[in-house]
Amino acid sequence: MNKISRRRFIKKAMIAGAAVTAFPTVLIPKTGAARARETITHPNVDNLRVVGIIDDRMTKAKELGSSWARQEKLVNKEAVWENIDRLSCSLAKTKKPGEAWRTIFIKPPRKSWSDTVVAIKTNNIAQQHTHSAVMAKICHVLSDILGVKTSNIHIYDACHGSNLSRSTPFAGLPKGCRIEDKWGGSKTFAAVPEPWKKGEGKAKCLKHLVNGSVDILINIAMCKGHSGRFGGFTMSMKNHFGTFSPKPGHQDGSLGYLLAINKTPEILGSMDNRTGRVLFPRQQLCLIDALWASKKGPVLLFFVLIIDVFVIRICLEFRYSNFEFPRP
Repeated sequence: MNKISRRRFIKKAMIAGAAVTAFPTVLIPKTGAARARETITHPNVDNLRVVGIIDDRMTKAKELGSSWARQEKLVNKEAVWENIDRLSCSLAKTKKPGEAWRTIFIKPPRKSWSDTVVAIKTNNIAQQHTHSAVMAKICHVLSDILGVKTSNIHIYDACHGSNLSRSTPFAGLPKGCRIEDKWGGSKTFAAVPEPWKKGEGKAKCLKHLVNGSVDILINIAMCKGHSGRFGGFTMSMKNHFGTFSPKPGHQDGSLGYLLAINKTPEILGSMDNRTGRVLFPRQQLCLIDALWASKKGPVLLFFVLIIDVFVIRICLEFRYSNFEFPRP
């Protein structure tokens, strides 16, 4: 894969954003990744397809350093919901949102949608959290389009979720959705593959993923500044430091640990022990809420849909460059 320049990507995105202030623009990347070896984790969607959108209608104003409560008042819910639907259509290559969501989300075998259990990993550290419009949209897709029982939708952060339901009381969720706080925390050991400890280590993980009681995992992360060890930003892969214990991620071999936990059956889904092939995808969607990025406010207002070799995710992804900005 070609070397990625975050600076070049941001520069292109800002130029494009200035040119399309009246309406959102879908971004489609051009990279050499299509030639790379891949692990198929989803049968319906190309692992390497990436789409994104720029639309400054998603917030009513650009305020730096604002609190989550203040940001909630500035978010334009209608624009966010419309754009997430548009991104789902672009990812699934269809014109109808309902059809797109039924392509992205796959019902577990021998279960009805009403009996399907969904876990949503959010990020509750510090002050920048998922916005209600984003969380509510995904929960309504699950309940209104797919038919998941709302009491089977669990929102958690196993590391920093102690006060999740109080500090981030998501508005607009379908009645019955459960904000689980830490949901018991990361206390159950799970085997972690290579490259961490040569594939011979174990780490603590959320019990509900280890015992298989969760059918579908959704990863909603933030676009936030972080140490240079992880590229300066924390996004969807590192968000599972709140699913698995984050402690090994702050010790020697931390990058290997980050990669390894995202290759586990707890995240990817059940696998064939002989071939390592994913039999049924558990993590079917990742979303990075980038309405406000890091601590610098909403300079760029967009999401990116991405499916890659390890995860299927909707996110803002600074790693990719050479975006194609289609004309209106």
